Amino acid sequence: MRFANPSYFLWLIPACLIFFLYLLGWLGKDPSLKFSSVEIVKKARAKRVVFGRLLRGFIRLVVVIFIILALARPQTGTGEEKTTKNVIDIMLVLDISGSMATLDFHPDNRLAVAKQEAKKFVEGRNDDRIGLVVFAGQSFTQCPLTVDRKAVLTLIDKVQMGVVDDGTAIGLGLANGVNRLKDSEAKSKVVILLTDGINNAGEIDPLTAAGLAKQLKVRVYTIGVGREGTSLLPVQDPQFGTRLLRVETQIDEKTLKEIARQTGGLYFRAQDQRGLREIFNRIDQLERTQITVEQFTHYEEQYFWFLWPAFFIFLFEIIWNNLISVKWP
Repeated sequence: MRFANPSYFLWLIPACLIFFLYLLGWLGKDPSLKFSSVEIVKKARAKRVVFGRLLRGFIRLVVVIFIILALARPQTGTGEEKTTKNVIDIMLVLDISGSMATLDFHPDNRLAVAKQEAKKFVEGRNDDRIGLVVFAGQSFTQCPLTVDRKAVLTLIDKVQMGVVDDGTAIGLGLANGVNRLKDSEAKSKVVILLTDGINNAGEIDPLTAAGLAKQLKVRVYTIGVGREGTSLLPVQDPQFGTRLLRVETQIDEKTLKEIARQTGGLYFRAQDQRGLREIFNRIDQLERTQITVEQFTHYEEQYFWFLWPAFFIFLFEIIWNNLISVKWP
């Protein structure tokens, strides 16, 4: 409970108490008369008179205090909360070309590590919609935008190389991811593009796809994966089975940086699993879901809980004075 006007009226209560005590003679000069003998007063039943006056004074004091409390406007409040979540729509665009099998992310290859870290990223996005696009020589949607994290994680697990013609169609993969966000009503739309190569396939140039993303207000974070220099790549030989070839990492960092710059994103380079994990953590911090909690309190007037008792007590005092006390002998 609270009082809407406490400063205006509540200070009157101690003033009334002091005035009441003053009238009783408990404060200040004793107003009583001095007698050499009180036998006459006793015989006149003065005690009953004093008690009656004291009772009437106390009743009136209680009535005044209740009226003061009513004027102070006691109120009770009912709280409400309104939660607004500005969620983010995120498309993961993952390179599944043959070079992603390179064994420079010990102990696994680039794709296996990328899947592991992407899953950790998805697990931490409780309120956002997330989808997955994969690309090599062609591109397709592995998972449309959804809030079902379990479904996204399952479909990330199922990503594998060799399901489409080999190649690195960065522009096509990016355009596919952006297209999945074109009808999104989210305040923030994000593409996370992960690749280890140079665009060499597909009908769409990467910068053309970046222009489309900019037009649709989609922010693109680009990640180049792979160690500097040469690394081992397992290949299937018809005669000798699996062989390890030493290949050089070639990432078109210039294009990836330009894609990020045009769309308001950032470019990152990951050369090991720890580096890739830190990149996903950085993006996770940059793209946080905003949750706004507004609190409302509705107050109801409760003055009647004091006003009605004051009325009935005052009514009792009138009845006492006019019907009861006058009949006492």
